Amino acid sequence: MSVPKLVLASTSRYRRALLDRLGLSYTVVDPGVDERAVDLPAPELVLRLSRLKAEAVAALHPNAVVIGADQAPALDDGILTKPGTRAAAIAQLERLAGREHELLTAVTLVHGETRLSHLDRHRLRLRPLGRAEIEDYVDRDVPLDCAGAYKIESLGIALMERIDGEDFTAIVGLPLVALVRMLGRVGIPVLGVRAEPVSDSGASRSGD
Repeated sequence: MSVPKLVLASTSRYRRALLDRLGLSYTVVDPGVDERAVDLPAPELVLRLSRLKAEAVAALHPNAVVIGADQAPALDDGILTKPGTRAAAIAQLERLAGREHELLTAVTLVHGETRLSHLDRHRLRLRPLGRAEIEDYVDRDVPLDCAGAYKIESLGIALMERIDGEDFTAIVGLPLVALVRMLGRVGIPVLGVRAEPVSDSGASRSGD
């Protein structure tokens, strides 16, 4: 049996860079999902959006294995969005400085009737930061397209005091440890002999 086509339902350059690390052939499709139309608590939000993105692209590529993902930093029972401007990025980091927040990252894999989802939780605490440090960071790393206004894979690591979690790649936007396991279950192994694919008629699954 041939390996199914792999599609990433995301135009994020950060997720593409992460998926490239697995050495797999894949295509990229914009899911076209309006994220602002979904209003849920952060954990449910990222899971729902990751699934909506994957399902939107799977509808166009029904025989493919489609990966959808979403991420949100949660602070004070609210969700931080992408700042978009220098001033908004500085304001977000001023709120986060010296405090702990939760970063939630979800990935959903869709193949036929199969649904596999995983939610990653990281706790991050930023150092107490002065205005000059924050401005210097924003000007050097330009994290305007990153929710929370930091790039952990870049200079953003210098903002951190502590990071608690299981899979560092999730912080960047795609939890590869879980994704490798999920891909194997639908017949796309990253290493070794190809695993037996999950039947398209199988029941939906979550929490994997």
